[in-house]
Amino acid sequence: MKTAGTSEIENCEQRLPVSAAAWRLSEIKFHFGSWTLMLLLALAVVIAASMGAVRIPPKEIVSMLLNQIGIAHLPRTWSESHETIILQIRLPRVLAAALVGGALSVAGTLFQGLLRNPLADPYVIGTSGGAALGATLGLLISTHVSILGFGVVPTLAFAGALCTAAVSYRLSRIGGRTSVVTLLLAGFALSVILSYSMSLLLILNDQLQLNLRALYSWLLGGISVTSWAQVEVLAGLVSVGCAGAFAIGRSLNAMSLGDEMAESLGIRVERQRAVVLALGSLLTAAAVIGGGLIGFVGLIVPHAMRLVFGPGHSRLLLLSAVAGAAFLVVADLLSRILIAPNELPVGILTAIIGGPIFLYLLRRSKSEYRF
Repeated sequence: MKTAGTSEIENCEQRLPVSAAAWRLSEIKFHFGSWTLMLLLALAVVIAASMGAVRIPPKEIVSMLLNQIGIAHLPRTWSESHETIILQIRLPRVLAAALVGGALSVAGTLFQGLLRNPLADPYVIGTSGGAALGATLGLLISTHVSILGFGVVPTLAFAGALCTAAVSYRLSRIGGRTSVVTLLLAGFALSVILSYSMSLLLILNDQLQLNLRALYSWLLGGISVTSWAQVEVLAGLVSVGCAGAFAIGRSLNAMSLGDEMAESLGIRVERQRAVVLALGSLLTAAAVIGGGLIGFVGLIVPHAMRLVFGPGHSRLLLLSAVAGAAFLVVADLLSRILIAPNELPVGILTAIIGGPIFLYLLRRSKSEYRF
C-alpha cells in the first residue's frame, strides 16, 4: 500500500499534472527510450568488437556470442584466430568501456541530484586530484605487483579517489549535518592541493619524468582493461554502485527539492546524503580503475537524458547508465581507429563529441533549463 509520502514523491518525480493521459505518455516515452538505448548499446558493442587491425564481420561476432552464452548452437563459420581476437582481446576492452561509461553517468546523475547543481560531475568532490596523486605514486613505486588483476597505478588511483571523497565528506560535516556548499568547497580545495602535489612530485623526481608520457595519457583517460579477470572486478564494483543508486532514486527526487521538503516527506536526509556520496564515490573510483580520468561523460550524459526524458531520478539513473555505456563504447572505438595504429586519449574524444551534442540539445529545448 502506498503512503501519502510515497505518492507525493512520485508526483514530484514526474513534475507533471496528475492526469492519466500525461502519465501514459510519460510511460511510453520512457519505455521507448530505454529499449532504443539498449539496442544502440548492443549495436555499439558488436561494431566496436568487429573493428580493428583485423576486420571481423559483425555476423560472426553475434554467432560467437550466442554460442558462448548458450542461447543458440550455430554452425562454426569463423576461424580460431578470429574467436581469440574477439573473446580474449577486444570484447574485454569493449565491455570495460561500457562499464566505465555507465559508472560515470550514474555517478554524475547522483551528484547533480544531491547537490542540486547541473554543473556537478563525478569529480566534483575532489576525486580527480586524489586519483591523479595515487596514479603518480604508483608510477613512482614502479613495481609489478598485481591486485585483483590490476597493477599498482590503477589500484592506488582507486584508493586515492575513495580516500579523497571520504576526507571531503568529513570536512563538510558541521554540527552533525553535511553542508552542500562546504562539500563543494572542500572537494575543490582538496583537488587543487592534490593536483599540485602531483606536479611537485613530477618536478622533484627524475624517474617520473621518464614516465611522463604514460602519466599524461592516463590523466586524459583511456580504457586499460585487458583481461576477463579485470572485467569481473570492474563489473562487480559498478553493479554494486548502480544497484544502490537505482534503489534510492525516489529519495533522490525528494532531496533535489531541498532538505526541508525531503524531511517533510519522511526522508532521513543526512543518512541518504551519506549513501549518495558513498555510491557516487564508489562508481567514480571504479571508473578510474578501468579508464583513468575520463572527463565530460558524467556531466553531459545526465544533462542530455534529463533534457529529453525529464528530471525523475528513478528513470534518469537507468537511462543515463545505458546512454553513458553506449557513448563511451563509441568514443573508445574512435580513439582506436582514428589515428591507427596509435590511439587518441578517449577523454579528448568525449569532449569533442559530447560537447556539441549537449549544446545542440540545450539549444533545441528552446526554454530555460529546469533542473
